[in-house]
Amino acid sequence: MTAPSTTQIALSRASMQDPGRLTRLVRKLGVSGVIAVAVFAIFVFAAVFAPWVAPYDPSYPDLLASLSGPSAQHLLGADALGRDLLSRLIWGARITLLGPTLVILVSTVIGTILALVAAWNRGRVDTAISWVLDVLFAVPGIVFGLIAVAIFGPNLMTVVAGLSIGYIPYVARVVRGAALRERGMPYVQAAWLQGQSGIGVSLRQILPNVQPIVVAQAVSSLGFAVIDLAAVSFLGLGVQPPTADLGLMVKSGFDSVLRGHPAEAVSAGLAIVLIVWSITVIGDRLASNARSIR
Repeated sequence: MTAPSTTQIALSRASMQDPGRLTRLVRKLGVSGVIAVAVFAIFVFAAVFAPWVAPYDPSYPDLLASLSGPSAQHLLGADALGRDLLSRLIWGARITLLGPTLVILVSTVIGTILALVAAWNRGRVDTAISWVLDVLFAVPGIVFGLIAVAIFGPNLMTVVAGLSIGYIPYVARVVRGAALRERGMPYVQAAWLQGQSGIGVSLRQILPNVQPIVVAQAVSSLGFAVIDLAAVSFLGLGVQPPTADLGLMVKSGFDSVLRGHPAEAVSAGLAIVLIVWSITVIGDRLASNARSIR
């Protein structure tokens, strides 16, 4: 039996010291972070597989089951029209997550591009872009959503377009600050001296290094987008009946609350709270990791 080589001993020690990627991830997230990821994963799973998970058609009325309580047929009960609340919650999660995700994707792409252009060019270009961002930042994002509804009418895509404009400065201001710091780094100057264009340096050198900050800011903004979209739906200016939406369910459940049946409003409101809480916790963990990287 031959003695283990130095390389084998080093590898064995490294494997013993390395707790694994999953363990490291759990340590970074913490207990609350793991719970938040699990809660968010449940809602995402329900939204993606809604056609197969939901027990009933969310828009199918059954007047005989109107305002019925939890039962074997309707686990969470039924609304005023006899529609299954669990099915409407599952389908409502799809709209509640889809709309804000589109808002964050659009605003993050546009905001990141503006931030990189401003950080690289500086001077008048940076001043002009910063002025536009300051103007947009002064107006709450939900106001842009309401303006879009007033011009083009109430529907999901109209609200998404309006909110996307309002959320651009939330991403652009943070990314611009990080990009300005990276622009002064030696590796950026070296790439510039090697003949790379400004676009090439921004995309190949600066963007990969500010990516953790971009992701953290996008996830943090997602929670606010969920609240804004739910608020617009609550006002009746977003998703229209009979489409299942959590904000719309809170609004339609108000009348039932007055009649002693709060299940619809409470369940939809609780779902919104859990979604926003899980996103907020995940965003905080990502932001703290991004700061540690810097």
